[in-house]
Amino acid sequence: MRLFIRIFGVMKVTIDSQSGFCFGVVYAIQMAEEELERSGKLYCLGDIVHNNMEVERLRSKGLEIIDHERLRVLSDCKVLIRAHGEPPETYQIALRNNIELIDASCPVVLKLQNRVRLSFDEVVEHDGQVVIYGEIGHAEVNGLVGQTSGKAIIVRNEEDLDQVDFSRPVYFFSQTTKSTKGFEKMKSLIEERSQKAVEDEVRDEYLTTNDTICRQVSNREPQLRKFADQHDVILFVSGKKSSNGKALFEVCRSVNPNTYFISDTDEIDTDWLTGKETVGICGATSTPMWLMEKAADFVRDQAVSVVS
Repeated sequence: MRLFIRIFGVMKVTIDSQSGFCFGVVYAIQMAEEELERSGKLYCLGDIVHNNMEVERLRSKGLEIIDHERLRVLSDCKVLIRAHGEPPETYQIALRNNIELIDASCPVVLKLQNRVRLSFDEVVEHDGQVVIYGEIGHAEVNGLVGQTSGKAIIVRNEEDLDQVDFSRPVYFFSQTTKSTKGFEKMKSLIEERSQKAVEDEVRDEYLTTNDTICRQVSNREPQLRKFADQHDVILFVSGKKSSNGKALFEVCRSVNPNTYFISDTDEIDTDWLTGKETVGICGATSTPMWLMEKAADFVRDQAVSVVS
C-alpha cells in the first residue's frame, strides 16, 4: 500500500494560459524548425529568442547562433533573421555574400521600422530628431536605429532626455516590448519639455508621438496583474536576457510580493512554497510553454512525497 503525503499541504498549481511565446517568436521558431528538418543546419543572427533553454533545444537540432562579425565572413549559406528585425546593413551584407536570408522579422516590428524610416525622411527636411524609448543594444532597437543611419536618440529614462533638443522637431517612438506605463511616462515628460521650449502656435509641428507598443505584449500586463493577485506565490519563468521578461516580472511583483524570477527549475527554492496553497506559473513572450510546464511538474513533485 502506498501513502501519499502533501508536505506543503493542499497545493494547486496553475500555468497562466496567456503566457508564453508571442506570435512573432512562434513564427521564427517554426521557420527555423522547418529549415532544420530539411537540411539539419541553419545559422541564426543572434539568439532566436531570449531564453537559453529554448536556444539550446534548437542548437541540438543544428541551429548555430552567430553575431554580425561572423555574418560578414560567411557566404553561400542560409541565415535566419529573428523576430526582432535587422537594420538595412544586414541585408546589404547578405546580398554581397550570396547569403539566403530566412526573414522571420515580426510584422509589428517591420511596420515600426517603416514608420521610423519615413519619419527620418521628414527629420532630414525639418532639422528634427527621431527619439526611441528603448534599451540600448537591444536587437530591435538596433534595427530601428539603422533606419535612421544611426542618428536616432535612444532614451531609457528621464535623464536620457537631456540628449534631446526640444527647440527642434521631435518624432517619438517606442520599442514594441516596452511597458505602456513607461511609455506614457516618457511621453508626458517629452510633452512637458516641448511645451516649455516651443511656442503654442507651432508646438504641434514640433512634436509627434507614436504609441508603437505591441498590443499582444501590452495586453498581458492587466492579465498578469489579475493572475498574480489570484495566487499565494508566483514563479515567473524567463531568460535573464529578456527585457520583456524583466518588465512583466515587475508587473507581477508589484501585485504579489511573493513573486520569484527563475530561468529553470534548479533556481526554485522550496522554502518559497512552504505553507502556500496556490502557485501560479507564468512567463515572458520569450518563454516556451514546455519550460513553464517543467516548472509546474517540479512544484507538484515537491508537493507530494511518496512513502511505501
